[in-house]
Amino acid sequence: MFIIITMIYFTQLVYILEGQENIFDQFEAVAIPAISKYNGKLLLRLRPSAADYIESNIELPYEIHFVEFETENDFTRFMEDEGRKQFLHLKEQSIKSVVLIKGTKL
Repeated sequence: MFIIITMIYFTQLVYILEGQENIFDQFEAVAIPAISKYNGKLLLRLRPSAADYIESNIELPYEIHFVEFETENDFTRFMEDEGRKQFLHLKEQSIKSVVLIKGTKL
């Protein structure tokens, strides 16, 4: 009997409020370490400059995150993490919006 694990991937385009970079970093200092508690892994965290974009028809994000979890339930458990929830006020204070893209490996 074989167990096939299909990882689930999430890409986030993170848009922050001007002047709230330090508050955003405080939230990330709590949220990112919590990912591994729920069978997840931060694969990429990018903060590209305007010169890094070849073409864009959308507002340029402040950061781009690429994360994998073993299951969607693991991602849900991460989002409900009580330690992370205690710092959501930092997220709300610093983030204008997030585009979350869910996918699987082909």
